[in-house]
Amino acid sequence: MDGWFPKMLVQCRCARDGEVAFRFGISTEGENMISRTMNVARTMAAALATAVAFTLAGPAGTASAIDHVTCDPDANFLKIWSHNGSGRDSVDCYANRGKTDFGGWWVDQISTGNNDVKYYDANGDVVKIPRWSNIKYNNVPKVKAIEIL
Repeated sequence: MDGWFPKMLVQCRCARDGEVAFRFGISTEGENMISRTMNVARTMAAALATAVAFTLAGPAGTASAIDHVTCDPDANFLKIWSHNGSGRDSVDCYANRGKTDFGGWWVDQISTGNNDVKYYDANGDVVKIPRWSNIKYNNVPKVKAIEIL
């Protein structure tokens, strides 16, 4: 194993203007170590750049974190009163940022609590409602999805 790594000579020469110049040399016992070192450095830099990009942006298609929760009057959750076409009524509460399907139910009332909210209606409109809003609809929208921002 003693002669496995090629030997490399590095010399430093300081220029008059303060710049530092390096001279690399390879011994006759090994392969071109500078090329191999540069390839390893490039590969490591590319891997690091990819890891940083995924850390900052997150992977595509991350799951939404919105949760359907038990309604608590003191919790300031998003609360939606709705009904479907067959006469069934429902009161649902949601917490945490994210988006979820709402199944095309008709929304009678929305209380946003401490949440900025968007709903996506069946006509293709997107309606944003600010936090601490309580809206009772006369002309009820049919909602496809809801999102807590």
